[in-house]
Amino acid sequence: MAERPGSIDETLALLESAGYVADRPLATILFLALKLGRPLLLEGEAGVGKTEIAKVLSTTLGRRLIRLQCYEGLDIAAAVYEWNYAGQMMAIRLAEAGGAVHRDTLEGELFSERYLVKRPLLQALEADAAGAPVLLIDELDRTDEAFEAFLLEVLSDSQVTIPELGTVRAEHPPIVVITSNRTREIHDALKRRCLYHWVDYPDARRELAILKSRVPDASGRLSKEIVGFVQAIRKEDLFKAPGVAETLDWASALVELDAVALDPALVSDTLGVLLKYQDDIQRMQGSRAKEMLDRVLSELRVPA
Repeated sequence: MAERPGSIDETLALLESAGYVADRPLATILFLALKLGRPLLLEGEAGVGKTEIAKVLSTTLGRRLIRLQCYEGLDIAAAVYEWNYAGQMMAIRLAEAGGAVHRDTLEGELFSERYLVKRPLLQALEADAAGAPVLLIDELDRTDEAFEAFLLEVLSDSQVTIPELGTVRAEHPPIVVITSNRTREIHDALKRRCLYHWVDYPDARRELAILKSRVPDASGRLSKEIVGFVQAIRKEDLFKAPGVAETLDWASALVELDAVALDPALVSDTLGVLLKYQDDIQRMQGSRAKEMLDRVLSELRVPA
């Protein structure tokens, strides 16, 4: 288990040690979240690296990563706990077959930890020899407000209440990272309990550093052309602009094709790696891709 960073610079270095190239505002809010023991709410477009932050923290700090993937209809049974009903029914049948059993005794046994199925939020409150785990609550905006309301107890007091057992409280609160793609607004009551940061698309310099870190096999020329083209395409009127994840996927695909530089045919043939909607691909194929690529190459060749 590694120590938590003691400064913003140490936080930057911690992220970079795992290949995550962050800007200083992100490192600052992450350092404060770790220092103050507050949940961190990260919002931004899909593919900009929000989820990756929790994974990096888990790796660099040597903590267990517990991930709650949110979805519409997520409830307490899937997120916190449920009872092993099959096991309970079997215990009742065996008790009945074995003779007289006091009802209160049987009920106490049925609603004990033996029959408790622990889900991610409850697991995150358990003691761990490696230290408090990293709890990733991913894409919270996919759930409803009722589930958000339930989360308030977990985020405020690092505890959950199980009616049959009582309150389960963490000895050491987990490191909580919450992500949202902002398909709907998160309620103010939950936001007040978190530190907040909007994770934006990186500028060209930082995206190039990310690409060099994650896809080192790409040549310097190819990397610059990829970043230049992606930066340009994000300014287009697209249904979904490519995130950093798509930039890395595209670079990896081009390396597999032994590409050393971009050309219009190669760009058009591989747009399906970079863009995920057919309307966007059709808009960028052919002459439009060539026009954009020519402009990018021209800009890259201008002396500094």
